[in-house]
Amino acid sequence: MKVEVFTIGSPSLRYVRAGVEEYTRRMQKYSKLALVPVRDAVAMLRRSEGAYRVVLDERGDLPTTTALAERIRGWKLTGVKRVAYLIGGAEGHPEEVRQAANWTLALSRLTLQHELALLVLLEQLYRVETLLAGHPYHR
Repeated sequence: MKVEVFTIGSPSLRYVRAGVEEYTRRMQKYSKLALVPVRDAVAMLRRSEGAYRVVLDERGDLPTTTALAERIRGWKLTGVKRVAYLIGGAEGHPEEVRQAANWTLALSRLTLQHELALLVLLEQLYRVETLLAGHPYHR
């Protein structure tokens, strides 16, 4: 399954860039991951067309890591070929993006800065892949 993470722009915070590089490297072992920076929500919707869209929003579902792993396992088993995670910019997502979601995911009930949300998402996707591969769950 191809995993695409769409963001408005590229990370500018040095510590986020370092974390993104680390988790991108780690993910190569488990799945095809592409980071896709775009200019705006219109480009995000256009470029994610045809993918199973997961919109990140603090009002979305708040699963545990194991529940997220089971959901992703289900996508793989049912033949989902491409999942697009959509992370908004500083202003969040416009309504048109939220309406285009197949699923709305919250990483926290707290509002996360968008670059930090990217890093947290990548860490969780990596953790999910290690769980699905049978590695022990580390707390």
